[in-house]
Amino acid sequence: MVLLDLLGRRWVLRILWELRGSPLTFRALQAACGGLSPSVLNSRLSELRDTGIVEQRIDEGYALTEQGRELLSQLAPLTAWSEKWARSLA
Repeated sequence: MVLLDLLGRRWVLRILWELRGSPLTFRALQAACGGLSPSVLNSRLSELRDTGIVEQRIDEGYALTEQGRELLSQLAPLTAWSEKWARSLA
């Protein structure tokens, strides 16, 4: 339930999605998320760091940890299902 609560918080999935490639600085991550206030981003990053899903790397910015990358891979089937579902609604 703790994970579902975390993932259900506004912007968390978007932040994880934007970090799927390479590390991003705070400003780059904020720009990639579009419309995300600095205070909310800071709060979400803190929560994600506390849970070991995101780490802050010196001179690189924020990045997914190994657990974070594993979490995204576990969400891949949900992504595939949601794309199929969206097509069925069209």
